[in-house]
Amino acid sequence: MEETEMQLKVKKVTDKFTESMYILANEPSVALYRLQEHVRRSLPELAQHKADMQSWEEQSQGAIYSVEYACSAIKNMMDSSVYFESIDRLLKHAIAVKDQLNSAQGRSAAALQALNPPASS
Repeated sequence: MEETEMQLKVKKVTDKFTESMYILANEPSVALYRLQEHVRRSLPELAQHKADMQSWEEQSQGAIYSVEYACSAIKNMMDSSVYFESIDRLLKHAIAVKDQLNSAQGRSAAALQALNPPASS
């Protein structure tokens, strides 16, 4: 019986020791230490990711501004097509009037020459 009692006592001691080690390993201060170590190891990588993301955001904002500016310029060009069509029409009209003036001037010069022939020497 002595051996059984001894085994029972040893089992109780080992169980208590295991429980104490488990409690000690999971004590809040140990958990906070582990958390601190994790943060210390992963923080530089996270800071680098943040810097990369900020750089990408700046580049993206620049590209978005450029695209919006180009779209605005194209829209303005499309809106100005009415003015270009009007200018085209006015230029064609001006060319036609100039042609009419040239032909009228040519006819009047020919009529003047017919009325006043050049003097022969």
